[in-house]
Amino acid sequence: MTNAASSSDKTPSFEMTWGSSTSSGYCSDEESDSEFEQYFTAKTSFFPKTRKDNVAANVTANVKQDEQIEWGKQELTTADIQQKVKEYNAQINSNLFMNTNKDGSYTGFIKVQFKLARPVSVPPPKKGGHAARGGRASGVKRRTSFYLPKDTSKHLHISSRTSAREVIEALLKKFTVVDNPGKFALFERSERHEQVYIRKVSDNERPLRLRLCTGPNEKVLSFVLKENETGEVNWHAFSMPELKNFLRILQREEEEHVKQIVQRYALARTKMRDALAGSTPG
Repeated sequence: MTNAASSSDKTPSFEMTWGSSTSSGYCSDEESDSEFEQYFTAKTSFFPKTRKDNVAANVTANVKQDEQIEWGKQELTTADIQQKVKEYNAQINSNLFMNTNKDGSYTGFIKVQFKLARPVSVPPPKKGGHAARGGRASGVKRRTSFYLPKDTSKHLHISSRTSAREVIEALLKKFTVVDNPGKFALFERSERHEQVYIRKVSDNERPLRLRLCTGPNEKVLSFVLKENETGEVNWHAFSMPELKNFLRILQREEEEHVKQIVQRYALARTKMRDALAGSTPG
């Protein structure tokens, strides 16, 4: 894993298979004629539900950050690789096999789960007509941003020479995400002794090698794509049009919550008045 990759490693051939589909919840572009960007959100809220927060807190309590796992540090000979590939293929119940090559490398599939707290940006749909030509003429760079559902996952067909950084870039390219790949990081997740361990995979590590050494069991090891930093969202990293659209989404969400509360109290008031009208004094 510490050896330098050959020049052919820099441009790996990726074959992607889709493990799930994305969806969007509601559109916030009703007034987007005067805006630079359009935004879509899927099952998101600026104020997470309390019940979900409690569940997340319980999970976080069992997570050990930066747990050092020695999966990919063991040296493997060609014979070792062939034996491990044979054992790996014997354990899976699908057609996602690993295959060895004559040059000593091997190819196979990894599954990556998306756990992103921020929206991702993609190019807007191509539209003809005067509006599109006007946008190009004015030099405005349009983007569409949306939240990926938390249960989104993708299968990638990669090589043993494919680095974690190349995996991230391939995922973003497949989604046509235009965000900087440096904003994202690949993590490995494992469950041991009823605890969950999370470790950030370095850019030069080889995910398929980790997959081969641990076997196909997702509880032993699985891959997760997350933002590259922890803590609260750094709103200063967003552009002015992005922040304006987020504020519009926040305002609409607030108005919807207020509307629901007003309706609930109005209904309760009506029921109380009906009860008073139907009751007899004394």
